[in-house]
Amino acid sequence: MMFEPPFVAADQFDVQLRGLGHTVIAPETVQQVFGCTAAELDALAPFWNDLPPDGYLRDGGRYRFRRHSCFVADAASLTLMPHRAHWQPLDYNALHGGIERWFEPMDAAAVAQPAWTQLMLGLAGMASKLKGARPWFIEAHQFRIDTTDGIGRPTPEGAHRDGVDLVAVFMVARQGIKGGESRVFEAQGPNGQRFTMSRPWTLLLLDDERVIHETTPIQPAAEHGYRDTLVVTLRAEGFQGP
Repeated sequence: MMFEPPFVAADQFDVQLRGLGHTVIAPETVQQVFGCTAAELDALAPFWNDLPPDGYLRDGGRYRFRRHSCFVADAASLTLMPHRAHWQPLDYNALHGGIERWFEPMDAAAVAQPAWTQLMLGLAGMASKLKGARPWFIEAHQFRIDTTDGIGRPTPEGAHRDGVDLVAVFMVARQGIKGGESRVFEAQGPNGQRFTMSRPWTLLLLDDERVIHETTPIQPAAEHGYRDTLVVTLRAEGFQGP
């Protein structure tokens, strides 16, 4: 059984984000909030067809492909930063933390798409509403999880926090799979919520200080199944590093 996401209206999602620590926004609301057309968002999707394999999976899997780039959003400006490693402390990622992971950067043509700057600056504005206005250090991850080996694990590290201020998970594509349920739990409480994001450009926003999250494994429902997401993290105090 697939549980539909608990979508909220455009004028309520920031209230829910502050109240619950997470919120889910429907694709039509994403277009409205970020000032992007459906066609502009859809123009980003082909860039998920050329992601290199993730060579750092410690479970030996071959199911994850990704690219990674970093930006700084300051007021109305977005700056692409020199390419750098992705790093997380072991406290937040017991499986892959404590090492510098060098992934290939995002395609320059993807970053140049009209919707890209709108999405990044829009997320920075949401983070400023939640935490106070300041420059935001942004890490953007393109993920494809596939079912070539039978099972793909979107979050092999399990339920986790990311050590940032705001996490955004955009559904980009979901083809020929079952599973992939999003689960969000209070970091300091018993409550949680589960749902499946299926429509392209559905957005899950997470206050990383208050909630932990995970996505359940995917299994094939067709010959070639995959799940594409854009995961964006925003942090106030610089990029994480050793």
